Amino acid sequence: MRGILEALQRASDYSAQYCLDNPPWALRWRSKRTFIIATVAISLVTDLFLYGLVVPVLPFMLKERLNIPDGDVQTYISRLLAAYAGASVLFSIPAGWIADRTNSRQAPFLYRLTALLLTTIMLTVRQSISVLVVARILQGISATTIGLAIVLDTVRAENLGKVIGSIFSFISVRELLAPILSSILYDKTSYRGVFGIASAVLTLDFVIRLLIIERKTAIKYDPSLDDSYSNPRNFNTRGQSVKDNSTSNGDPSQPDEESTLLPKSNNDNDEKYKIHDEPSRIVHALPLLYYFRNPRLPIALSLTFVQASLLSVFNATIPIEAKDLLSFSSLEASLLFIALDIPYLILGPAVDKYGTKPAAVISFGYLVPTLALLRIPSKAAKASSEQHTTQQFCAMLALNGIGLAIIGSPNIVEASDIVQRYNKANPGFFSANGPYAQLYSFNSVFFYSGLALRPLVASILRDNIRYGNINAVFATLASVTAVLSF
Repeated sequence: MRGILEALQRASDYSAQYCLDNPPWALRWRSKRTFIIATVAISLVTDLFLYGLVVPVLPFMLKERLNIPDGDVQTYISRLLAAYAGASVLFSIPAGWIADRTNSRQAPFLYRLTALLLTTIMLTVRQSISVLVVARILQGISATTIGLAIVLDTVRAENLGKVIGSIFSFISVRELLAPILSSILYDKTSYRGVFGIASAVLTLDFVIRLLIIERKTAIKYDPSLDDSYSNPRNFNTRGQSVKDNSTSNGDPSQPDEESTLLPKSNNDNDEKYKIHDEPSRIVHALPLLYYFRNPRLPIALSLTFVQASLLSVFNATIPIEAKDLLSFSSLEASLLFIALDIPYLILGPAVDKYGTKPAAVISFGYLVPTLALLRIPSKAAKASSEQHTTQQFCAMLALNGIGLAIIGSPNIVEASDIVQRYNKANPGFFSANGPYAQLYSFNSVFFYSGLALRPLVASILRDNIRYGNINAVFATLASVTAVLSF
């Protein structure tokens, strides 16, 4: 591990070897906040987009190219999805640990893309099951989240909730849209269209990742770009917290992006976040473990798990239910996801207006009845009016889309606030970069653990307790989550 860290450190220091009198071309726009945030958003979308793009064609790939019997296809798909989720969970935390100990985030940010490129090549070749398994493992490794740490290094403190919330809303939309595009492409162009789009997305991602210049690197060439007083990481040098920045010009009693998932007293100051005892060597190596003593962090991460679980349930069950209940083709079933996607465009950044606690409590509480309503469309109802059942099913999906659009950002904004407060109260305890990449890596662990429910739901739950009862189970989960968020 130390050898890998040293290699990454040398790579990340490469840009510092340039003469400061000869800055890189287009320094200002390449280090512009908007460009960096857009790059990170595209990189995060690429991971889940390619995941969602490939999954719908796996059954056809297994049957047509590898001659897997129909009865074994679901088993192989479950194993391939488990390989992806397992690799994501296993490698997320080491990736975050390495990123927090390198001077530049860009090096590990680029290395992740290498794994994704190898994945696409191997999936295109797809000569055997073992090749597919290795490809899915590499795709899982590439999904480890470094980009959000770059966002935290870049954005102003008062905009952190809006930026992260918008990115995660964008990610959720793309995760739901990918199966639609994949089904359309496969229906019209077979494998060539699917992997052609994957190659085009990867090429764009690679180019823009090479172009970005981190803010702290740009400041070395042009000190006028230094506005670190507004960066949430610079608590110990500027003496002002995110909360101070975000409420200095407004009514502090009004809820904002800093409203927390658990109530805080008026004496909620730096003292409660100070580390008084001597942490163990493990905690020194992975400081985020200490933060789990604060109940706000496990609750925030549990919201990530529930959000990903709900996305998995919809992705796993809607195509099958549309086929069985409505006799839809693969293309028609994929178009149903549009009903889930539209609300994201309007309600994604709601956390900025109402705060993390109200957004989480209201949205998860709202999902309880809307998930239960999905029990209404049934084959018995279809027998009396097929058109009415189709309209009813689409309406129920749209209602659920409203709740899904809001739950995407309160978790990560809340978790970021906790880490910022610990970092402020304990200057010098963490590395120069802080433990932010570790935070987002832990968030990835919970998110991809939730995604791992997809094969479980598809191959076990639906066959044993039926579609309507699945939604009742997850309605109960949403109600428990709403209570925990209060």
